[in-house]
Amino acid sequence: MLVKTFGSAVYGVDAATITVEVSVMSGQHYFMVGLPDNAVKESWHRIETALRHNGFEWPRQKIVINLSPADIRKEGTAYDLTMAVGVLTASQQLETELLDQYIIMGELSLDGTILPIRGALPIAIQARKEKFKGIILPKQNAREAAIVNQLEVIGVENLVELVEFLEGRKKIEPTVIDTRAEFSENFLRGEYDFSDVKGQENIKRALEIAAAGGHNVILIGPPGAGKTMLAKRMPNILPPLTLQEALETTKIHSVAGKLGKNSSLIYQRPFRSPHHTISDVALVGGGSNPQPGEISLAHNGVLFLDELPEFKRTVLEVMRQPMEERRVTISRSKLSVTYPASFMLVASMNPCPCGYFNHPTKECVCAPGVVQKYLNKVSGPLMDRIDLHVEVTPVSFNELSGERRTDNSEVIRERVLKAREIQAARFEGKSNLYCNAQMEAPMVQEICRINDAGKTLLSRAMQKLNLSARAYDRIIKVARTIADLAGTEEIKTEHLAEAIQFRSLDREDWGA
Repeated sequence: MLVKTFGSAVYGVDAATITVEVSVMSGQHYFMVGLPDNAVKESWHRIETALRHNGFEWPRQKIVINLSPADIRKEGTAYDLTMAVGVLTASQQLETELLDQYIIMGELSLDGTILPIRGALPIAIQARKEKFKGIILPKQNAREAAIVNQLEVIGVENLVELVEFLEGRKKIEPTVIDTRAEFSENFLRGEYDFSDVKGQENIKRALEIAAAGGHNVILIGPPGAGKTMLAKRMPNILPPLTLQEALETTKIHSVAGKLGKNSSLIYQRPFRSPHHTISDVALVGGGSNPQPGEISLAHNGVLFLDELPEFKRTVLEVMRQPMEERRVTISRSKLSVTYPASFMLVASMNPCPCGYFNHPTKECVCAPGVVQKYLNKVSGPLMDRIDLHVEVTPVSFNELSGERRTDNSEVIRERVLKAREIQAARFEGKSNLYCNAQMEAPMVQEICRINDAGKTLLSRAMQKLNLSARAYDRIIKVARTIADLAGTEEIKTEHLAEAIQFRSLDREDWGA
């Protein structure tokens, strides 16, 4: 008897429907075709044992399973349930007319328990697109898949429960989530707040500018000056995720298997902080079965690289192109996948190996030339892509012990939101353009016009600091953001002057 069931394969952040054809006929042996990997090939051991432990029989006949389309490689353990249902139906141990209405996915344990899978959200999106009535998957993934409306999401815990549902002997209520209501209810204030930071008003100002325009920023200062503390508070002053951004971010984390059990949407902007020993594949994504890296997991959020010069140079260099294109394409001989990577880079570093170069009270013990050699670990092209270079100085005792309260994250976020609203109106009708940092060079010339006094100031800065053309554009874009925060249409000289001071590492005397 020949039976067809339907599963799904995830490639990148999208899914493709897989037809699982199961034929049980006279003869012997078990065959699986359709480019399965080792994890899929091993599934028959799990399926046979799970069937026997739950009162079913493994057919003593010839079994042929074809995973179609046969020219796409099938990977992972999520096809266990799809194939098990096919074997039961083809061997006439299960009678149902629902197989063509549902996508069925799940990993089987030996006792028949159904284990969670990766990529439930893109699978559900594809199922709705192809007009399936619903999707049957592990109960732990049900809330994640239920984000997709107009789709019946059936969460099951074990094989027996699934069989009873397909035969109509048990009714399972579909998992339903009001996505918009849940999204609006779950935007919570983050764990860290800027009001906890004593002093450092100039650093807070720089981070506010960075958040308002989506600019990359690097913090340079001695140990204990508060670089990491400030960086951790960045997501709190960024605009809240839109529903569309939340769906994009959740898809990536779903594919990477980073969502917790019974999770649905990601409501907060991601904050990823990989260790400096990370490999280039782990950072940008890859592997034989390409998976998203840290830059994609930070999509719509913040990627924090602490102690930037300690990262391997090759790791930092592979990040340059994704920073410009806001996506990363991973190519292999048989497939190519693209992951979004629109993140805001926040980096920190000590000014020298000992950490005390330019310290107001402690003396640097580094040998001559060592400071510049340390700074050179970060390439010029990468540094050009960072808009704001901010010097972080230690906080004095008076500031630490003082009772002065500063603006909290909510107040700063309101100012950021007003600046982003100005930018949203400016870029209305332009696809994939949401903030000043994303402007290309032609648009910078069109939108960010400066007066003669500003041109003179910028010309002097370019000559004195020996800035590149990319740094020139960065300064103008930062000045445009400062003007947006001030609520002015014109970029004034003071806006340019403030933007220029955030190019610390371009100064000739830095590191000398």
